[in-house]
Amino acid sequence: MDSYLIQLNGCGDHPPVLDVPLKTNGNTIPLGKAKGRKPRWAVRASEMSKKTFNPVRAIVDSMKVEPNPKKAVISLSLGDPTVFGNLPTNDEVTRAVKEVLDSGRYNGYAPSVGYQSCREAVAAYYNCPEAPLEAQDVILTSGCSQAIELALAVLANPGQNILVPRPGFSLYKTLALSMGIEVKLYNLLPEKAWEIDLKHLESLVDEKTACLIVNNPSNPCGSVFSKSHLQKILAVASRQCVPILADEIYGDMVFADCKYEPIATLSTNVPILSCGGLAKRWLVPGWRMGWILIHDRRDIFGNEIRDGLLRLSQRILGPCTIVQGALERILHRTPPEFYHNTLSILKSNADLCYAALSAIPGLQPVRPAGAMYLMVEIEMEHFPEFENDVEFTERLISEQSVFCLPATCFEYPNFFRVVITVPEEMILEACSRIQEFCEMHYQGAEGAQDLECDK
Repeated sequence: MDSYLIQLNGCGDHPPVLDVPLKTNGNTIPLGKAKGRKPRWAVRASEMSKKTFNPVRAIVDSMKVEPNPKKAVISLSLGDPTVFGNLPTNDEVTRAVKEVLDSGRYNGYAPSVGYQSCREAVAAYYNCPEAPLEAQDVILTSGCSQAIELALAVLANPGQNILVPRPGFSLYKTLALSMGIEVKLYNLLPEKAWEIDLKHLESLVDEKTACLIVNNPSNPCGSVFSKSHLQKILAVASRQCVPILADEIYGDMVFADCKYEPIATLSTNVPILSCGGLAKRWLVPGWRMGWILIHDRRDIFGNEIRDGLLRLSQRILGPCTIVQGALERILHRTPPEFYHNTLSILKSNADLCYAALSAIPGLQPVRPAGAMYLMVEIEMEHFPEFENDVEFTERLISEQSVFCLPATCFEYPNFFRVVITVPEEMILEACSRIQEFCEMHYQGAEGAQDLECDK
């Protein structure tokens, strides 16, 4: 005769076994003598959560150092332009949100891809003859980060691979690995203002390559690709039949002596998902408003990718409706002088920082052309007491209270990244402290050899 055991969880006054007759196939079966599964707690984190890894947090959290208590901390590490209050958004932007909030018309659920009128506003803003857009080509998202996540999720399956810049924004790898997607890193060339090593890029493509990520203007490099270089990138993608995920969150954030070209405006056949948002150009990263622009003039994506993005967007029911309601006014009424003033401040800070760091023996900054960053090479042979960029930046914190991100965070050791959105006086003070630090630890060729011999 078959036996069954029913056991109650908990440690109360209930007996461990409830002896209740159970009928199966018309027969009554006593339960007291049953053998069966004993319920037990077995709650484990998912495989996806275990695969999720943020290299910036892993490295920064492991830097167990305290700043110099005699010097105020200057953080040049966080890519948030709002931190110090010197780069506020425009009054027109905040007024647009206030009026939407007061109207009470945007308090409910919106379609998961965004309100039709808001998608029309984004399409109208970015539409041009070289890369036409309609509302159906726009997916609104919760920030550019979610736009990148949806784009990756719709283009790549577990077991496939994506091509990611090195140095590059760490989120690409974090998202891909959590989805079971392999990351292949292609090199950027500092001696060529961080252009892509196109031969290396193309050598990485195989039958499992799902997409190529192109970040322009660049985080962490502050570089801006020329029209001719973008055309060469498109030629590789076309030759290999690989779609492009374009991270263009810093689009139009370029300095006056440079020109930004959205990659879709140069493409005749390569399908592109362009990811952007309000965060950086409008200086409101916390508002979490982003978008995907679908460029597919040869109908290579077809309905497959559009339908996939629709289904994926339904997982969280779309971005903030209040900001959606203000989008048209933000995009079309923000005065041009706001953008100009922001870029003037960033350009001035970039020039100050580049000039100051260029004068320091042992450092080689790479001049930026846009975005909010510049990268600095550490000539490690002249700082032999440090093993790598992580040790260098740790000691910079402990001795000078200046916090820069080691470029190991971006898969590019022996550099560090500087954020140039801080007030001018802080930039100058930080560079002065970095100079003091380097002068303290710099070893010329002979001194470095002597130190190596002592080891």
